[in-house]
Amino acid sequence: MKKKVFNLVIVDESGSMSCIREQALTGMNETLSTIQVMQEKYPDTEQFTTLLTFDSEHTTWHLDNASVDQIRKLAWDEYNPNACTPLYDAIGGAISKVEKQVGEGANVLVTIITDGEENSSREWTLPMIRQRIELLKKHGWTFSLIGTDNLDVETMAISMKIDSHISFCQDAAGTKRMFSTERCARSRFNAMVSRDESIEESAYFNLSSNDVDPLADKH
Repeated sequence: MKKKVFNLVIVDESGSMSCIREQALTGMNETLSTIQVMQEKYPDTEQFTTLLTFDSEHTTWHLDNASVDQIRKLAWDEYNPNACTPLYDAIGGAISKVEKQVGEGANVLVTIITDGEENSSREWTLPMIRQRIELLKKHGWTFSLIGTDNLDVETMAISMKIDSHISFCQDAAGTKRMFSTERCARSRFNAMVSRDESIEESAYFNLSSNDVDPLADKH
């Protein structure tokens, strides 16, 4: 029986992301390519992907529990940074949706990328998010928070009970490095799932020289 891996990727589309729009779009598409590579590399796993981008005016579900065969790359006009950052609403809505789709014992990897703090949520509060994340971690979900270096990413992560976090410089080079780091961590996560090994959430980004970007030969 194949192991199921559910990839939930939540990306900020607020106005301040406009300065790295091209790099963010490229990074998201390369993350999707990585998921496809993981399916090929570990045939004993079955990959599913949910990708959403959000701002205070809309949430766009680019992929909703999509199989590898259903993955498609985002076009330029599908990512248009604008408005404010309802971070808690985006996280709460996304994890609630995926929670209904996964079965017992599934491997769920949640990746949150933002360049701003919460400032406009209407439905979800920090205590609600923290409580839900704590519960899902007990069921084996793995969460990571990635934020720009103008934020106190560590404090943000701790407040939501997320153990793994990194920050990146909000320029072209910094964004490119961040997505490469994320792909390396995602690759190692899938290798461990394939070997029936568990990873401590706090160690998700603790990479070694043996961890290689799965798309390195494509750059």
